[in-house]
Amino acid sequence: MGKTIRIGIIGSGGIAGEHVRAYKNIEDVEIVGVADILPGRADQFIERWGLTQAKGFDDHRKLLEMELDGVSICTPNVAHHQTTIDSLQAGKNVMVEKPMSVTLEEAVDMVQMAKQTGKILNIGFQPRYDPNMGLIKDLVQKGQLGKVYYVETGGGRRRGMPGGTFIRQNIAGAGAMADIGCYSLDLALNTLGYPKPLTVSAYTSNYFGTNPKYHPEAGQFDVEDFGVAIIRFEGDLVLNFKTSWAMHMDTLGSTMFLGTDAGMKVLPAGKGPWSGVWDGNVGSVSLFHDIQGHHTESIIPLIDHKLSVFEEKIKDYVRALREGGPAPIPGEQILRNQAILDGILQSSATKREVEIHIPEIG
Repeated sequence: MGKTIRIGIIGSGGIAGEHVRAYKNIEDVEIVGVADILPGRADQFIERWGLTQAKGFDDHRKLLEMELDGVSICTPNVAHHQTTIDSLQAGKNVMVEKPMSVTLEEAVDMVQMAKQTGKILNIGFQPRYDPNMGLIKDLVQKGQLGKVYYVETGGGRRRGMPGGTFIRQNIAGAGAMADIGCYSLDLALNTLGYPKPLTVSAYTSNYFGTNPKYHPEAGQFDVEDFGVAIIRFEGDLVLNFKTSWAMHMDTLGSTMFLGTDAGMKVLPAGKGPWSGVWDGNVGSVSLFHDIQGHHTESIIPLIDHKLSVFEEKIKDYVRALREGGPAPIPGEQILRNQAILDGILQSSATKREVEIHIPEIG
């Protein structure tokens, strides 16, 4: 048996349960503490999940006084920044759920603190752990498409609006673009090697969320439920990005990579009104190319697997804790994802194109 990895969990909402489930399936990992800002909620969570060795706290800073190898931050979005900073300053490695933060400024602060402390800052993008995501990236990185000049990504649920903390700006910071859109961005950007974004021109709306006909919490709904953006990158590359929680349409289309030698179409897995977005697995991959002058479509066989991508995400984080890093999905990379989300909200609010400026991290 190896060293027991001691984990603390900050925030005991729904996603925290998925972290517990995954940690319990890994040998030599023990959840020793849970913190939640609501009095008594951490203790209730501990009892519900049978975490007999764990202590409950109403203040995450008290949790951070414990001997911990790492923490999982499962708070509402607006708390990601401060809990991450506090955890890193306390000498703890961090796994923070998506989106990384609310603003670019917060994300930069988090990455700088990770650099200063030498601790892991890992961001929770579990769709990467579908082996077929690796297949897609491999095809592009090995030049099968030639030079990629245009990408279209995103997804849309015909009806798939969450409630509670997800729909209030003062808690979530943003809506569909940050909740499910960040996954679509990661699919495209990770495949391309995370190019540097330059400008964003965006539009967002919330016609469905604010209508009692479509949402029971319409009076509390003040984030976007739809958004679209054009993002320009270094290297003469453009991305058409679109995301929706609700719409009168079955799909916003497939993810497409257009290259000078070939094009690739990728569809998400899943069916039904809550599907059609990149928070799960790959459904199909097709390559469009010419053979002997003939227009050809080749179906790329998918890798058959039974993996839980969420559990693989947690396993990879634990592996980094055991081996001393690096972060599997490092904050400095996802900084560009967050910069785009930040730019989208700025562009939508000002109704104009905005430039993206990401400061150098010393």
